[in-house]
Amino acid sequence: MRRSELVELHTDDVDLPRGTVLIRQGKGKKDRVVPIGERAVAWVQRYLYEVRERYVELPDDGHLFLAKHGEAMQGKQLSVIVKQAIERANLERFQTTHPNAACHLFRHACATHMLEAGADIRYIQALLGHADLSTTEVYTQVSIGKLKAVHTATHPARLQPRQGANADALHPDPQPTAEALLQALAAEAAADAASLQP
Repeated sequence: MRRSELVELHTDDVDLPRGTVLIRQGKGKKDRVVPIGERAVAWVQRYLYEVRERYVELPDDGHLFLAKHGEAMQGKQLSVIVKQAIERANLERFQTTHPNAACHLFRHACATHMLEAGADIRYIQALLGHADLSTTEVYTQVSIGKLKAVHTATHPARLQPRQGANADALHPDPQPTAEALLQALAAEAAADAASLQP
């Protein structure tokens, strides 16, 4: 999800037992449901029960991710945290094309790895919340069940190695190009970096 979508999440937007996240009014003012992997579910659960309660101040407005003083985390705060994590992990070399878009680096990397692992471009399009990957609009209705299966089979942080995923689930009908997806991601990164400029 986008940085702006992440900081707007509320605790009731995350359905940990089902492994889904409801993104309300994302880009284009559209709601969408996306899968969340088992590893992320475990970390969010741990955050909810071990960390968030230390920061929440009453009345609790329900934002999932909180800053030090109990208020909702802002996009710029998240970018600083992610940039510091990238530096500590010595991943700066991966940020050379978009140096001010730390959060976007992970969005781009996830989409790229899923493409390389065989996910159909339309499922990645649905995950990213892109309504249009080229000059002609491409609208695809994808069920959350099928989207979750593709996410589980191809996400780079999956817990188990990929085991011969169903070809139909990974490659249905004709699709937009990978180049169009990467161009859309590059445009997002530029917009993300521009939003960080004073």
